[in-house]
Amino acid sequence: MDIAFIGVGTMGRPMAGHLQRAGHRLHLVGHRTPLPDELLANAAVECASPRAAAQAADCVILMLPDTPQVGSVLFDEDGVAEGLSAGKTVIDMSSISPIETRRFAERIEALGCDYVDAPVSGGEIGAQQGTLSIMVGASEAAFERVRPLFEEMGQNITRVGEIGAGQTCKVANQIIVALTIEAVAEGLLLASKAGADPAKVREALMGGFASSKILEVHGARMIERNFEPGFRIELHSKDLNLALESARSLGVSLPNTATAQELFNACMANGGARWDHSAIAKALEMLAAGSIRPD
Repeated sequence: MDIAFIGVGTMGRPMAGHLQRAGHRLHLVGHRTPLPDELLANAAVECASPRAAAQAADCVILMLPDTPQVGSVLFDEDGVAEGLSAGKTVIDMSSISPIETRRFAERIEALGCDYVDAPVSGGEIGAQQGTLSIMVGASEAAFERVRPLFEEMGQNITRVGEIGAGQTCKVANQIIVALTIEAVAEGLLLASKAGADPAKVREALMGGFASSKILEVHGARMIERNFEPGFRIELHSKDLNLALESARSLGVSLPNTATAQELFNACMANGGARWDHSAIAKALEMLAAGSIRPD
């Protein structure tokens, strides 16, 4: 299949690589980052615009930072929409607004094309290993047609519902991840302030009901002071903004989500926009005038 892949950064680069190794022909458009040499060396085609990439492809995949960028790539001059013809499929694997997703889909479907929203979870490691969880909003027919592409990039692939359901699922995912990271940080910080070894506390907790992937991976990051990003605070903050925006529109109160968002804001105010999201611990440490792992 000829695939236009737009956005080959931290996540998009390995995802596109899996598709290329599976034998698909890639037509690439960069977004903020240069096109990867390894993809170009294996016959990927650099395209001058999203329109040109869409014209050359059967399917267009987007992996972009936020809702405005997706809207721009789709509908600006020389955007994807100008290069589409009936029967093509647009797959948005970015994490964006469920409300805007439905609006984007209406405009793409009016051109005789299918629209699939398919945000992912699993971070950079999941993208590299091809083990992403992919949450899909689409018609059954469109989902089955593009499912083989998802199987090259991920393992846990679920059609959640119709268009927009994938993005709603991703918002729920980001709430749960943020609050669990924050809970791990609180627990380890309390242990440290009380004089216990946080590494030993984490080791003990890993054998009990508090065990989780986040305690395993991000608990270790907090103890080791390794905040080089797998997933940046600025991106997780964006996702929590989407959650709170959706909650306001639905009349739902998400008090702990709002608290986590404020902790992310505190990190960003102190130069941490590009820290890994496990660095939410630093905001709690500032409040406690202490550290999980004192220097």
